[in-house]
Amino acid sequence: MIGAHALPPEMELIRAKALRALRDVRSVHHNTRTSSDFWADAQRTDAGRRLPEYYLVYFLLVELLGFPHKGPEEKVAWTIPLDYRGKLYTIEHRKMGLGLFIPDPDAHVTEANEIVNRIGKATKEAQPFFNWLADQQVVQSAVNVANHSQPLHQRYKYLRESAQAHFDAAEQRQAESRVATEGMTDLSGWLKLHLLGTRFEPEGDWLALSAVEAFFSWTEHALIHLAILQGRVTTASQVATLAAGDWVGKFNAALDRTEKGAATLLDRILAVRQDLRNHVAHGAFGKQGEALSFHSSAGAVPVLLPHRTGPRHFRFGNGLDFDARQVFGVLDEFEAFMFAGARAPARVFLLEERYSTVLTMVATYAIAMQSTNEMRDFLRHWGDQVDRSANMDW
Repeated sequence: MIGAHALPPEMELIRAKALRALRDVRSVHHNTRTSSDFWADAQRTDAGRRLPEYYLVYFLLVELLGFPHKGPEEKVAWTIPLDYRGKLYTIEHRKMGLGLFIPDPDAHVTEANEIVNRIGKATKEAQPFFNWLADQQVVQSAVNVANHSQPLHQRYKYLRESAQAHFDAAEQRQAESRVATEGMTDLSGWLKLHLLGTRFEPEGDWLALSAVEAFFSWTEHALIHLAILQGRVTTASQVATLAAGDWVGKFNAALDRTEKGAATLLDRILAVRQDLRNHVAHGAFGKQGEALSFHSSAGAVPVLLPHRTGPRHFRFGNGLDFDARQVFGVLDEFEAFMFAGARAPARVFLLEERYSTVLTMVATYAIAMQSTNEMRDFLRHWGDQVDRSANMDW
């Protein structure tokens, strides 16, 4: 807790403005009137449904202004008692949401609306404090990093499987066409079936390219989490820098180039990224004049002549000129390498669950990463804690 007493001097003005905005909404004191059965009879007011987000209300009243509070209790995360013109009200963050409570709420509609309006105004005045508080938590790396690895990987697998289904269906049609043309004497019928059997069907390649794009979207995300789970990234500033940086930076954060086979695999996966994924992502023009041809007496000639292409493993030619199965083989090798050896437990965390990584839990992750069983035990325990917190089962 920051606490009002720990505020830096520049926040004192913000605190004063917030207090003025609250006016008659004050912290509870010994003269606050209440009934003996208040806690048993208190009910949710309609006005309380308009309160700002629960964390803003808590930061405003507890962290900035130092209002006393209590909790947690069964199905209640915290309770802040308030004095409004001498009478007791409570703000509670319950399992069913944040609310303003008092016995017989229908008799206090006007007062409840005034309280909510005052808290809303004070929240706006406190915006600089909220920004400062968030910055403090980031500096201390007391943050969670959202984990979307599982759905991103599922998207990649779906697109890849869809591409493969198109390839398989096209090959089946071509095979059936070849069988049907064998022994035919009717030239017109033979030609029609032959053309059907050799027709180029681009849909599979389109899906394959989308799968490649989805693979790099997943790895951009998963490599950061993999680095956190290994204790190679431990601060929020590192995460922010990696997230804004390029794919190679994420590779270097999570994986060791000196590991056996890493350098060769990196070259191969970069060939896919640079020659295919980046080409499409940047409008299919390329960055080296791939889409340009110059005029000559020999006819139109590509600006990017073969001797200038460099070590390109996959390229665009007339239509799409790449072997999707070859590309998918490289992606498979890279995914296997990501979770090879001591990194194997991370597969369970990233592809079987969707829990955020917590930067302050590096020591805990070090234990969980010792084996797949250790990771599963940790996730069962952590899942129980998350569920209890979500249900407010204290």
